[in-house]
Amino acid sequence: MTYKGYLIDLDGTIYRGKTRIPAAEAFVHDLQARGIPYLFVTNNTTKTPEMVQDNLATNFNIQTPIETIYTASLATVDYMDEMDLGQSAYVIGEKGLREAVTNAGYTDESENPAYVVVGLDSQVTYEQFALASLAIQKGAHFIGTNPDLRIPTERGELPGAGSLNQLLAATTGVDPKYIGKPMAIMMEKALERLDMTKTDVLMIGDNYMTDIRAGIDNGIDSLLVLTGFTKADEVESLPIAPTYVLNSLSEWSFND
Repeated sequence: MTYKGYLIDLDGTIYRGKTRIPAAEAFVHDLQARGIPYLFVTNNTTKTPEMVQDNLATNFNIQTPIETIYTASLATVDYMDEMDLGQSAYVIGEKGLREAVTNAGYTDESENPAYVVVGLDSQVTYEQFALASLAIQKGAHFIGTNPDLRIPTERGELPGAGSLNQLLAATTGVDPKYIGKPMAIMMEKALERLDMTKTDVLMIGDNYMTDIRAGIDNGIDSLLVLTGFTKADEVESLPIAPTYVLNSLSEWSFND
């Protein structure tokens, strides 16, 4: 099948940690040469789009316009703008999330914010959790940037943003509104960025639970590439099969 556009995960798909994936680099270069629209869609909220852009160019031989990078931070702000509950927020998160919220015009407020927004933060403190808990109990709209409970690292699996959100959910009795993959919100906003419909695009990723479920759960064709999180021996037991499974993006045919 021929697709008009591509939604593409980053870590595990385009690169693996600090390791290059040459087939993925060649795939992006091929998209660019063919003039096919694409959007990098990542749950990582720690980095700004500019940081992601620089990382791709410096370490992975991919030059890409800033408009082709869509993070869960940007999707969160798009959601907040759409909800229109107020212009204040208490944020737990790193630079990518904090800068996105600030740049969108939201003021930092810990007492009575309109929103409590929680993403991955490796330096989070108990007091920050306390302030967030109290604000949620007062009625702040509780947003989790993404539901990832664990993040794979060189040290092993570490707590992800979803784990931080679950701590607050257990404390307050309020479940967060999750934004990132595989949730519908991020996928709908990504399609708006490309100005395409669900049947126009293919979602490509290495993680079945986030990338591929983002496709399956939202009516978008999906391509699982076995260069990252989900392994080849797991494919047969997946509850719902991806549209495609490839060992490498070098195996993909554009069918033109």
